[in-house]
Amino acid sequence: MSASRRSGTTDELGPDEPEPDGSVSGAPEDSSGGSDLLAALLDGMDAALCAFDADGVVTHWNREAERILGWTAAEAVGRHGFAGWAVRSADAEEVEGRLLSAMHAPGRQVHEFALVTKDGGRVLVRTQSAAVRGPDGKPAGVYCAFSEVHAQIDLERSIALSEALFDDATWGVVLVDADLRPAVVNAHAARALGIGRTSVLGRPLGELLAQGVEELEAALTHVLAEGAPPAPAEMWVSVRTPEGERRRCWRSWFLRLASPLAEEPVPLGVSWMFQDVTEAKQGEQEASLLRFRANQLHRAARAAAECEDPVEAATVHLDFALAGFADHALIDRVRVAAEGPEGAVGTDAGPVRLVRIAATPSGAPGPSLLGGAAGFPLRYEEGHPALQCVERAGSVRADAGSVSAERAREWALSRQWPGECVHALCAVLRSRGRTLGVVTFLRGAGRSRFERSDAAYAEDVAMRIATLLDLAGACRR
Repeated sequence: MSASRRSGTTDELGPDEPEPDGSVSGAPEDSSGGSDLLAALLDGMDAALCAFDADGVVTHWNREAERILGWTAAEAVGRHGFAGWAVRSADAEEVEGRLLSAMHAPGRQVHEFALVTKDGGRVLVRTQSAAVRGPDGKPAGVYCAFSEVHAQIDLERSIALSEALFDDATWGVVLVDADLRPAVVNAHAARALGIGRTSVLGRPLGELLAQGVEELEAALTHVLAEGAPPAPAEMWVSVRTPEGERRRCWRSWFLRLASPLAEEPVPLGVSWMFQDVTEAKQGEQEASLLRFRANQLHRAARAAAECEDPVEAATVHLDFALAGFADHALIDRVRVAAEGPEGAVGTDAGPVRLVRIAATPSGAPGPSLLGGAAGFPLRYEEGHPALQCVERAGSVRADAGSVSAERAREWALSRQWPGECVHALCAVLRSRGRTLGVVTFLRGAGRSRFERSDAAYAEDVAMRIATLLDLAGACRR
């Protein structure tokens, strides 16, 4: 066997013996450059590779094969088959037959068998073998690429995991490139974003999200620079959809992706995984809010019990109700014409009039300020929310709407409320079947509008205030 064949650097697989100068017969005389290139390609492969000629003699052996089995190219090239060195003698005939059968079979064949390392150990490998054709088209040998089974299984598992995440995962998975644009999106994430899987690719996140995009981009940038955070992050975002914006809470995980082929980690992007927890978060917030409000009512009842004056006790309830609920509050008491009984709303005694008896300060925070019970009636215009509340004996909500700050101030002042208020909720004060007045809660532009749950809480506070005002009237009589 020639030296060139033992070195594993011949140009061509086949039974031809190399010439003394190291070139294969029929090859150009200046083929040494091609041999060097072939050797470099074989040694640079990530998979182990060996090749056999038609007689089963090893003609090629690369560095990865040397790493796995320990046999060098000089020790492997020129041997006949694997018998006695890379395979146990008892298995040699079967292994050689399975490998060389690829010369007469179409396509590639995949096998698994145990090879013997130079130090006597055994390695289970998975091989892919295929025929090598000569210039005449006839089988001239066979090449065999192999790798350790556990490494192949790890690769297959990684591929299977990737495919499962992008096909069957019940949470959103988005691969974001270094420019912070989606590169791959699974079906769940596409549904959450309200757009097709292909339509979302390459688009800026700002086109997909109306709110929360700054926080998301900051998180992605941090992961690209510093790596994954130690815990998931919960982000509130508004998703742009054909039906309008949807407010959602996504619990997000981030992983930095780096190329395994580079000597130093090169960021390829970020794997962003998220789960929609909007309903759970809203349930937690509602439960927390209910606990807080129930605690406030309890504290207000205990503080009011220490007040000698029932009207003062009513303002205590008003002050406790403001915490986390509203910015200002007013108590207006019903007052009719002198000849009619107090509190007789809807009778022929005269038109309904309201008198301010208590109000929270509109400037610096502090306790409610009491007004005179015999004060002048308020000049509420017809259709005022407080008057509607008295007439309906139910809660009324009012908003300035989407107007300028100047128009919103005019809206509030025309209703005799502090100028910074843009949201109002009026709850009727009723006790013993009579309407005694109205309590009005006001919010500024920094708060959201009043909802149904807020109306229920306001009615609960109004019931306690009405009971105390009724007690005050009974004590005066």
